[in-house]
Amino acid sequence: MKYYLSSYKIGGEKEVQQLKGLIPSNKKTAYISNALDFSDDAERRKQSEQADIDQLVAVGLEIEYFDLRNYFGQPEKLEADLKNYGVIWVRGGNVFVLRQAMRLSGLDNVLKKFAGEDNDVLYGGYSAGVCVLSPSLKGLELVDDITKFPYPHQQEVIWEGLNLIDYAVAPHYKSAHPETKLVDKLVEQYEKDGTPFKTLSDGEVIIISKK
Repeated sequence: MKYYLSSYKIGGEKEVQQLKGLIPSNKKTAYISNALDFSDDAERRKQSEQADIDQLVAVGLEIEYFDLRNYFGQPEKLEADLKNYGVIWVRGGNVFVLRQAMRLSGLDNVLKKFAGEDNDVLYGGYSAGVCVLSPSLKGLELVDDITKFPYPHQQEVIWEGLNLIDYAVAPHYKSAHPETKLVDKLVEQYEKDGTPFKTLSDGEVIIISKK
């Protein structure tokens, strides 16, 4: 599995060219926006999702909504359906809500399985969709609200990340983003705790190419 990990949206112009080079032959893309499931503003969510989709279509991807709520308690069905896609794109929002949805649907374990296989799958995403891959979500409570529990069957904070990368990521670093000052505090906390981390300013990406 390859990774295209962006701070915000699909990244800068140079980075987008790199993204185009990573797209597998199967351009069918599972667009996962469950990090927004805490939101009560349906219209704002729709507009934000559409902005994402427009960018992804522009680079040649074929987008389909993939709502993890449809797979809660059905990890086998999720794995079977997800195998039809060449790209898994996980957008930003609340990382703790996203982690809840991943556990309830089984996406966390499926991604770990895909990561250990010889396949041509691309995992892409930004902000929360990147942070969730880290070993731990500790510290991210400085940025995202940990009191959001939109799903009845999950009412406790999940602190464990997916551990698909061996460091934390601090997105929106020194950027024109509403959360950038909170991210400064996050970086200070990582430094204080000795947590391995990388910063990403909006426009920057981390690319991991491995089979």
